[in-house]
Amino acid sequence: MTERSDIHKSSSVNRQSSIPALPGWVMIHIVRICNKILAFLICFVVLWACLTSPAPASVPKKNVDHFEFVQKKLIKDGFNQKKIQRLYSRPQVFFETGGVTLLFTYSEAKLDYDQFAADRSIDKAKKYMRKYKKDLDRTEKTYGVNSSVITAILLVESRLGEYLGSRSTLNTLSTLASLMDPDTRSEFYYKIPEAKRISRKKFEESAQRRSKWAYKELKAFLEYTHQEGFDPAEIPGSFAGALGLSQFMPSSILTYGKDGNNDGSIDLHTHADAIASIANYLKSHGWRPGISRKKAEKVIYRYNHSEYYVKAILKIADLLKG
Repeated sequence: MTERSDIHKSSSVNRQSSIPALPGWVMIHIVRICNKILAFLICFVVLWACLTSPAPASVPKKNVDHFEFVQKKLIKDGFNQKKIQRLYSRPQVFFETGGVTLLFTYSEAKLDYDQFAADRSIDKAKKYMRKYKKDLDRTEKTYGVNSSVITAILLVESRLGEYLGSRSTLNTLSTLASLMDPDTRSEFYYKIPEAKRISRKKFEESAQRRSKWAYKELKAFLEYTHQEGFDPAEIPGSFAGALGLSQFMPSSILTYGKDGNNDGSIDLHTHADAIASIANYLKSHGWRPGISRKKAEKVIYRYNHSEYYVKAILKIADLLKG
């Protein structure tokens, strides 16, 4: 048994010694090559899966022209095709989600109108009335609207011209108008902060209504800027698309805007034009000299459909008279 075991042992040793051993560095090199091949195969499989699988419906498409729908509609409605395409290809024209989402989370009741009735604000408004007395007196004589009411509106709307809005009016109105398109509307919904997001049903109802309104305002805005020779991409406004010291919507400018300083242009960024335009708006909606408090409330409500706003304007106007 001992000799048999030795023979088998000797044979095993001889077989092992007949296979040449590879140097260590060669083995390391082979392992590295295998790892690279394995990594390449994994990447290839993942890439192939991405290319052949349909994109989830909830993921927004990249590089989509959100304004394509609006451009086509504007062109169909008679605007010059080349001018519209050139305007919307400019780098400063883009989908404005930041400001427009506020329209779906904004609450008039949360605004602090009392700040405008504070002593500091009233003193500032009185100085404004002295500075622009000539324009205010001329306007009051022409339209019969109290200077104190006009000044109160300017104070609340733009802090007497200090704050005119920081967002592009073109971008705001174009973005809101683009929500007429169901796909864009669906994508936009998920851009509203989740904590402030309203129900999908309420959003759909509101977005469809607001988008139609915004499209009309967009057309009015383009007509107005063309009429006055202004660059539509360079005019700032509020998150709702209102502009100028009086914060008029474009359609209101076309209807009620006035050239208060007689320079041949209606520019609500100038005090004289803004003052005259506010007075013309109020007169057109029923303001008359000696108007009763009740009727005055109804007229101002036409300027801004908010009871809080109406009360604030009349309160400020009373303080300015004192």
